[in-house]
Amino acid sequence: MVDMDRISISLPTKLLGEFDEVISERGYASRSEAIRDAIRDYIIKHKWIHSLEGERAGTITIIYDHHASELMKKLTEIQHKNGDLIVAALHMHLDNDHCMEVVLVKGEAKRIRELTDKLTSQKGVKQVKLTVMMPGGNIPE
Repeated sequence: MVDMDRISISLPTKLLGEFDEVISERGYASRSEAIRDAIRDYIIKHKWIHSLEGERAGTITIIYDHHASELMKKLTEIQHKNGDLIVAALHMHLDNDHCMEVVLVKGEAKRIRELTDKLTSQKGVKQVKLTVMMPGGNIPE
């Protein structure tokens, strides 16, 4: 038998409701199994991103609550400190509470990861997605 640990988490009611809908649609036997699956996916993504090396180009897409205290100032400061990686940035208002920024980056993979992690860890950031490519001649015809 596999050793199991119990954990307790707090989730916004709306998020849990949406998660329960996904559980039902996908046919999971329980929330626990769905959470285990989500955690496995998160770990795989983390390992893949942290295995990247060399020169890369890509985008960091950020969705955040623009009412979060000092968040816009913090995001701007982080971007300014990494100006040598950032090629351009696009800002879009999604609704009354949320904004999206798409940041185009080019540079060493390790530094792009560090920038992504720093943006992700800010309170009020709802979602971050890093998409990376290898610039140069490695694009198939």
